[in-house]
Parts: sequence; C-alpha cells; structure tokens
Amino acid sequence: MKIDLTDTTSSKINKALVQGRRAIGTPAVGMVLTLVIVTDEENAYDALKAANDASREHPSRKLVVVKRVSRSARDRAKARLDAEVRVGVDAGTGETVVLRLYGDVIDHAQSVVLPLLLPDAPVVVWWPVHAPVNPAQDPLGKLAQRRVTDTYTAEHPTEELTARADAYTPGDTDLSWTRITPWRSMVAAALDQVTCKVTSVEVGGEEFNPSVELLAMWLAERLHVPVRRTVSPGPGLTSVRMETDSGQIVLDRANGSLATLSIEGQPDRAVALNRRETSELIAEELRRLDPDDTYASALRFGVHRLADGATAPAGAATSGAAPEPDAPARAAKKAPAKKSASK
Repeated sequence: MKIDLTDTTSSKINKALVQGRRAIGTPAVGMVLTLVIVTDEENAYDALKAANDASREHPSRKLVVVKRVSRSARDRAKARLDAEVRVGVDAGTGETVVLRLYGDVIDHAQSVVLPLLLPDAPVVVWWPVHAPVNPAQDPLGKLAQRRVTDTYTAEHPTEELTARADAYTPGDTDLSWTRITPWRSMVAAALDQVTCKVTSVEVGGEEFNPSVELLAMWLAERLHVPVRRTVSPGPGLTSVRMETDSGQIVLDRANGSLATLSIEGQPDRAVALNRRETSELIAEELRRLDPDDTYASALRFGVHRLADGATAPAGAATSGAAPEPDAPARAAKKAPAKKSASK
C-alpha cells in the first residue's frame, strides 16, 4: 500500500502510517530499529532496494531522506516536504517513508526525521553516497547509535580514509570495512591451521580500493609485520600472501567468487569468497549496534602511520595513491607475531 503526500508535515506522515497499518491489518510491533537512509534521487532506488532486502533479517522502519536541489532560485526559496508512505508488501518487512526535501527544509532534515523515529528503538543512519566529513557531528548522525558510510563511493577513497580516522567516533563504521569480513575470517582460520610466526605480508587488489587498504592496515596492526601493497586488475581484493617461518600461506581470488587457499605442506583448497551485495553488507552491520573497536584500531593505526611520513619499501607500488596503504606496514614493528594475533 502506498500513500502519497504533497507539501506535508511529519504529523501528517505519522497519521498516514497509522492509516496504512489499519488498512492492511498490520501492527506496529516487531520492528527492531529505525534505518535512516540519506541519499540523492539518483541512488535512492538502489539504496532502498538493499534496505528492503536487509529488512527480512532486521524488520525496521526505513526513512529515506532525499535532498532535492531545485534549479530555479524561486523553487530553491520555497520550503516543501513531500512524502511517500509504504506499508505491507511495498515496504519489505516493516514500513518505509520516502521523504523529499526542498528549499530550506534541506538544512533542517533532523526536524523532519525526529518525530518519525520508532520510540525506544535504536537508530542507524546510512549514507550510501556523499557522506559528511564527520558523521557523528552531522545533524542526522547525532540521532543515531550507528553511522554507516561507504568510502568506496568517494571520489578519492584513500584520502577519505584519512578523514574517517580523524573524525572517528564510537559507532562509526564503513561498508568498505564490512566487505573484508570474509577475508579476515579466512586469514585467521588459515593461521589457526599451522604453528608459525608471520614475518611479512603482501596484499593485492585494485588501485584506490579502500577495502584493500583497510585489510592491509588491519594485518599490519594485528601482526606487527611489514605489509606490502600491490596493485592488480581486480575485481576488488585479489590476494593475501603471508611469509612465515614454516612456509608461505596464500589466499588468492582471481575471479571475484572462488578463492584458492594454499598452505605449505597441505593440498590446495577451493573456498567460496564471493563479492557480496550491498543488502548483505547492510544486514551484517545491523546485527551489532555496539562500537566496532577492531575497525577503529585498524583505521587509526594505518592512517597515523601514514601521517608519520614513512618511506615506501623497495618494490612497492608507486603509481597514484597506491603507496598510501603501505604506510601502516612501513612503520609496523619488525618483530614477528604469533598466529593468534590475527584474531
């Protein structure tokens, strides 16, 4: 069921939600959080589709805030709020309100969203594109327990990582970090299978891909060994090679779906390592609403080492921004770490 409201208010939108629930006989209970999606018109459809898919696991009220910038000066001066209320099959699992803001209302989006939040339920704000420099200080970000950005969509992803580290506040996270969860799990599982000390690591992937940078930062921060960043055609992350005192451990994924795990003295094994959809990434982030300390420590470690101005090791990639992810490795401690550190 869809209800369109033109030049409306938050009060009228709440009444439309009650009206829609009564019409289809659906109670308001069962929704576990409010997901606020801040985007533009171009990306609103894809973001809402991903949120609807994720709502099968996390029933929620989804508030899509679309800031419409009018071309004419007359339209820009006129403040207006249009809304589309969706309940039932049109809203996934839960309820959806698409809010289109015009004029001065754009600068006061929090005043529109606040009356529509579910009472006594967590709030998560997600910026699929154009995230603020400091999400925790954004007017909408201040309403949330969790703030989700996506550095991959930034014009300069590696520079964006530096901004994320400088402005980090507990509750911040990034989908570029979420994308490497299977890689981190697989690397930790591989190190659990052998008794060894890691002496160096090489991480390969697309140039300017923030997920590759974050994996290199995490390995350098956890293992305290040099981590070399190399550039490959992709897609995304393609390989992790660890030199140990008992032989080489290699996790290689050339096609974006199936990887090969090679451990010295053991037969090669094929492991599923698919590139995941945005809906899966959002669903993972909604499973925990507490601060991600591992993300924070890896991000700060890598960016602070970069700020120290360490020089690139011999043979490191030097084109474009490729040297930046080597920074945490360049200044990492030389002492080998035990395999349990990867956890």
